[in-house]
Amino acid sequence: MQNIEYRINQAISIEQFIDLLNRSALAARRPLESAERIQRMLDHANLTVTAWDGDKLVGVSRSLTDFSFCCYLSDLAVDKSYQHSGIGRELISRTREAAGLECTLLLLSAPAAMGYYPKVGFEKLENAFAIKREK
Repeated sequence: MQNIEYRINQAISIEQFIDLLNRSALAARRPLESAERIQRMLDHANLTVTAWDGDKLVGVSRSLTDFSFCCYLSDLAVDKSYQHSGIGRELISRTREAAGLECTLLLLSAPAAMGYYPKVGFEKLENAFAIKREK
């Protein structure tokens, strides 16, 4: 497989992020029609782990965390042509390590990915609640 390099909090452009989302399964569930909103998503994440094949962004884990108690992994995206090679698992591992082992790592799964997360160490929870976005 490719020689993938992982970077923590490497700045990525909105164009790189949108391009990766389009090459992953997340494009349909992200507001790609609003560049300003995507930019805010990037600006306010305080932990990103990226995967690079040379200068090509092939994976990203975008999170919000207090580095003490909880870490919400908001986006986990891997280029479809790089999936099934361990990049997603490595992004999760490095996110967990960077957030700190005192943190609980939480995420909301896309319906199609429900079977993936238990395979990489997540426990399905029955005690979560959400107030869905209005826009």
